[in-house]
Amino acid sequence: MKLENQQIELRSISLVIVLSLLICASVGAGEIYQWVDENGVTHFGDTPPASSEYTTPEVKINSYTSAYVEDNLSTTGSSANTVVMYGTSWCTYCKKAKTYFEAKGIKYREYDIEKSPSARRQYDKLDGRGVPVILVGDKRMNGFSVEAFERIYY
Repeated sequence: MKLENQQIELRSISLVIVLSLLICASVGAGEIYQWVDENGVTHFGDTPPASSEYTTPEVKINSYTSAYVEDNLSTTGSSANTVVMYGTSWCTYCKKAKTYFEAKGIKYREYDIEKSPSARRQYDKLDGRGVPVILVGDKRMNGFSVEAFERIYY
């Protein structure tokens, strides 16, 4: 009976530890930091800088949580298998798309809409509401999934 009580107590302690770790991990997830370097250049990142003051700006660009495809995009100007992606450095789905493109040897052009004013203007012309926006010829995919991308690429 004593051994059984010790096992129950160990399981309870383990559960408390696991729950504590999950809570701690989720508290800092998804932060965006903004700071200005010694040259007056503004930077954004997912980890705060060690050497300067920073703020946590309100991020207005959304990341699509699922992918959907649109036909007959009127403003592409690209050939059938030319891949163009408008995204951000912090976007998880943008990173997944880039990893997939590189693993498959798919050539693509990437435009960071937070770092390039011209990329942001083009994104706005496309009526972008989240990232990534991926263009393949006359097809447009908002978000990223392998299945949806393969439907419009191959």
